[in-house]
Amino acid sequence: MNKQSIKKILTNRKLHMGLGAIVVAGILFLFLLDTVFMPAYTNYNEGITVPNVSQVSLIEAEKVLKDYGLRVEIAERRSNEAYPADYVIDQTPAAAKIVKPDRKIYLTVNSESNPTAQIPNVVDLSLRNARIQLQNSGLTVGSISYEPSRFEDVVLRQSISPETVVPKGTTIDLTVSDGLGGKTVTMPDITGLSLSEAQQKLQEKGLRVDEIEFEPTRNSAPNIVLDYSPKKNQLVEGETLKLIVSEHEDVVEESESGAIVDTSNIDN
Repeated sequence: MNKQSIKKILTNRKLHMGLGAIVVAGILFLFLLDTVFMPAYTNYNEGITVPNVSQVSLIEAEKVLKDYGLRVEIAERRSNEAYPADYVIDQTPAAAKIVKPDRKIYLTVNSESNPTAQIPNVVDLSLRNARIQLQNSGLTVGSISYEPSRFEDVVLRQSISPETVVPKGTTIDLTVSDGLGGKTVTMPDITGLSLSEAQQKLQEKGLRVDEIEFEPTRNSAPNIVLDYSPKKNQLVEGETLKLIVSEHEDVVEESESGAIVDTSNIDN
């Protein structure tokens, strides 16, 4: 192709008009795509304010969301005693958020019933293992009381029988061995001893003081053991006693429970 032919093509008026028409059509197409087609496809400039459907029944929540042009999906069922069964506990997106039409709203719904657990048998287990088993079952360890028994920290009884089905979180009380039972000891003679001396002798025998009653008297110095109960020569380790202890006559009589340690006559 010579120069004249090329010049003739470049200066061709019809060619220029054709190219111009293609450019104009392209610009028009892009304009329509941006302002008409894409907004229509993506619902641009359209938004819905998400209604609050928490703390209402699932049926009601589904109806409200459907009326708003939104879809519903149950994301999770969770137990919450504060709400009736099948009530909406939470929602995502949250209420008052602006979303596009037909957006899916995820709901957390209260389960129909509280989760339950079968109580394991923890009798004869160590207190530590019993705690682990109960906690692994979703139960709560309640109060722990001790009774005389030979093996220390072994569960003797549980407040609810094994295999009973209860709501999770139920509290189980335990009775545990103090390790002092099973052995019979001779009751030491503590009458006339000071309270601290008597307590020391009782501890050496594995006996415990449960109650101390003070008795005013002029015939004895204060804090002297006047009497005790039960009056037995043989007791089981861990058994408890009540002591009658002297005090000045002008002191008002009082009774105290629990182990009271008199250290006034104990050498440091």
